[in-house]
Amino acid sequence: MRIAAIACLILSFTLGATAQNPRVSKWPTKDNVYVIKNFRFGTGETLPELDLHYLTLGQLHRGADGHVDNAILLLHGTGGDRHTLMNPVFSDVLFGPGAPFDITKYFLILPDDIGHGNSSKPSDGLHMKFPQYDYDDMVRSQYMMLTEGMHVDHLRLILGTSMGCMQSWVWGETYPQFMDALAPFACYPVELAGRNRMTRYIAIESVKDDPAWKNGEYTTPPAEGLRGAEAMLLIMGSAPLQMQKNYPTRAQAEKYVDDYMARTIPHTDANDLIYYVNASRNYNPEPRLSAIVAHALWINSADDFINPPELAEQIINARALPKMPKTKFILLPITDATRGHGTHTLAAVWKDELVKFMAETEKK
Repeated sequence: MRIAAIACLILSFTLGATAQNPRVSKWPTKDNVYVIKNFRFGTGETLPELDLHYLTLGQLHRGADGHVDNAILLLHGTGGDRHTLMNPVFSDVLFGPGAPFDITKYFLILPDDIGHGNSSKPSDGLHMKFPQYDYDDMVRSQYMMLTEGMHVDHLRLILGTSMGCMQSWVWGETYPQFMDALAPFACYPVELAGRNRMTRYIAIESVKDDPAWKNGEYTTPPAEGLRGAEAMLLIMGSAPLQMQKNYPTRAQAEKYVDDYMARTIPHTDANDLIYYVNASRNYNPEPRLSAIVAHALWINSADDFINPPELAEQIINARALPKMPKTKFILLPITDATRGHGTHTLAAVWKDELVKFMAETEKK
């Protein structure tokens, strides 16, 4: 679990379930796979077969005009998978009767992105010879999966968390008529640079600098490189207030780190980590934000280390919102309920705003 997923992991420990080993879902999910033949990446590289795994809940519905009118795409964060948003702190709040994503009304789609979960990824065997994918490739493959594989020609909503948040902006400007609304949570719609890129670069280089990595052809996992990467990603996803409250002594804080490393390192493939952390390298939706025509509910949290509020005035008011008049931005204040970057998954915190947004964007 990395970056966004790390925050979910921290959040889940606090609330009694882990994102890496979630509770068995009570929801009636269907597991699916779509294979794209000869998928061409933005780099020009191709893969003979790109496997995309995804979960669905509910039943697809078409309106009188024959177009799908109830499909919602839910996009996970970096290092997550199709089960990440099945976490009870998200699904139990949103999927039930009368809830914003009531599965008796909506058809929910939760994919494993390229490089994640059971979808095609470097650890399947190609290692560092796997195509160098980015967010544009992820969004294009999702579009192909939906339109060609599932025959979904329209989306009621795209909700994305962290990496999924960034993909939501890419979706909105690449396929502007394909969705009624966007709900990007925990990101900025500008080039991923500054400290955000620095921390990702540190994590990547930590793995590559470990002699055991051997340019991706390691026989023994590069544990020290992974330890350095995990340390950086742990800090990125953490919330200072909650960490201080939950681990108020030196002994407790150090034990948390030791336990965290013992949990994550054995379950992390070094090459997969390099790829999914680096997939953000080309992300920069800002020049095309005016192409977005869908209504958007954009929510960040003030205790988010990855997307700090200090950037809000410069990025949001001066650069982003003037290009997106149908976008509502909310900066959640730090409270006992917020969990830093992981607030994007804690649906109880922002559910009321989502309820209003769904009502406002409902086609009459």
